Amino acid sequence: MASEYSSIARPYAEAVFGHAVERDNLDTWSEMLEFMAAAVADETLAAIITNPSVNSSDLAKLLLEIGGGRLNDESANLIKLLVQNKRLMVLPEIASQFEALKNQKQGVVDVVITSAFEMKPAQEKLVKEALEKKISSTVTITNIVDSDLIGGIHIKVGDDVIDGTIKGQLHKLANELGI
Repeated sequence: MASEYSSIARPYAEAVFGHAVERDNLDTWSEMLEFMAAAVADETLAAIITNPSVNSSDLAKLLLEIGGGRLNDESANLIKLLVQNKRLMVLPEIASQFEALKNQKQGVVDVVITSAFEMKPAQEKLVKEALEKKISSTVTITNIVDSDLIGGIHIKVGDDVIDGTIKGQLHKLANELGI
C-alpha cells in the first residue's frame, strides 16, 4: 500500500538506489535506511522532528548522533538534505521504496500471506517453494494473522491475489447464489 509520502519519497529512493548500485553497496544502504527509518518513526523523535521550534542544524546533529557509527558520510548527507528540505518524516517511505527497488534488481518478490492462524515453518516453506516455482523468483513471505478468515490463506503477490480462504469461498458462493 502506498503511503501519503510515496510521490515525495520516490525521487530520493531512486537517487539513493542509483548511487548504491554504482558503489555496489545495496546492503549497506539498506541497513542504514532501515535504521534511520525506525528512528524517525519513534514517537519521541517524531515529536522533536515535527516541532517547529527545533532548529534544523540542531535536528541534523541530533539525528547524526543517533545514527552514530551506523551512518557513513553519504547517508549523513542524505539526512542533512532531508532535514534541510523538511522531508525527514518521508524517510520510512524512502526506505520502503529503496527495498522494493533492491528486491526488484535482485529478483526477489515480496509476498503477503494472510491466514487465520500463524503458519508453521513447514507450511510456510511449502508455500514459498510452490510460489518460487510458479513465478520463477525468490520469494520473501510476510505472514499476517486475521482470525476473521476462519481458515485457509490469502496470498498477495504484487497486484495478484489468490484467495484460498474459507471466508473468500463463502463470499464467492453467496455471489453465485445471488445472496
